[in-house]
Amino acid sequence: MPSYSIEGVVPVVHPSAYVHPTAVLIGDVWIGADCYVGPAASLRGDFGRIVLKEGSNIQDTCVMHAFPGMDTVIEKNGHVGHGAILHGCIIGEDALVGMNAVVMDEAVIAPRSIVGAGALVKAGFKCEPASLIVGTPAKVLRPLNDTEIAWKAKGTEEYQRLTRRSLASLEECQPLEAAESDRPRVDAGSYQPKHQSE
Repeated sequence: MPSYSIEGVVPVVHPSAYVHPTAVLIGDVWIGADCYVGPAASLRGDFGRIVLKEGSNIQDTCVMHAFPGMDTVIEKNGHVGHGAILHGCIIGEDALVGMNAVVMDEAVIAPRSIVGAGALVKAGFKCEPASLIVGTPAKVLRPLNDTEIAWKAKGTEEYQRLTRRSLASLEECQPLEAAESDRPRVDAGSYQPKHQSE
């Protein structure tokens, strides 16, 4: 993975974490145990500290950054979907940020909450635990129910499993010119979109 120190501050990656080789880590970045960092993610700890706590994930093309002196934190088992931007905010334990959402400075997404895909969470936003947060600008739509919270937890478990799968078997290769007649499928598990699980 491209990893860069700045002013002598070097990123830290726990040995049980998986960081894709195309992700970029700069400076004061801390990646905890069992975390997953997806392809082309940019974690820039050149102004403030970037922290992924145990079991959290940040997926493809996501960005984590902050204003000078601020931290951007994904708490334990936090889950950040493809293309999201986190800037100087806190994503609470077991919370989910949907694809292409933006969470701005000093916003705090409470534990077990879900930020909908494409939402814009304004600076300084706060909410109660287990909130469903949607819209532009984002607002709390309603409390989450136990089924929704369990669905999110299952998705995070699949990313923790992907961390282990990637550490065990992901490697650079040349593509084939044609598919094999008995082409295998990856072991993707049984997790499904929420609308299919109802």
